Amino acid sequence: MSYSKDPRVDDYINTLPAWQRAVCRQVRDLVHAADPEVEETIKRTVRPYFVLKGNICALMGTKDHVNVFLYDGAIVPDPEGIITAGHDNKTARTVAVHEGEELPAEPLGAMFAQIIANNRAGGWRKLKAGES
Repeated sequence: MSYSKDPRVDDYINTLPAWQRAVCRQVRDLVHAADPEVEETIKRTVRPYFVLKGNICALMGTKDHVNVFLYDGAIVPDPEGIITAGHDNKTARTVAVHEGEELPAEPLGAMFAQIIANNRAGGWRKLKAGES
């Protein structure tokens, strides 16, 4: 898959242990596959973000896992139960992947596609306000 990469995201990923690099590269490919217009950037000094008309997700390597933060206002369905933290968070939820675990690629890709569709429709805040 070919897409425009931000070298700062490469720099971040390259500092991680090999298994975390592999997870981050998979996430990167998935989010770009969800929409060819996705852009990469760095926010909060070092954190890789993937954006399209709003935040889609961010990556963070920790001591023993990789966090994939989903910026969806908790409105994107999680039928596979891949969300590991932030169930009640008003802004972002997390999918944590530990060493030896397989990335839940199919459900995560579907969530990315839904987040992007929501961003294109005005963003989760607007969509959530319409539910009230």
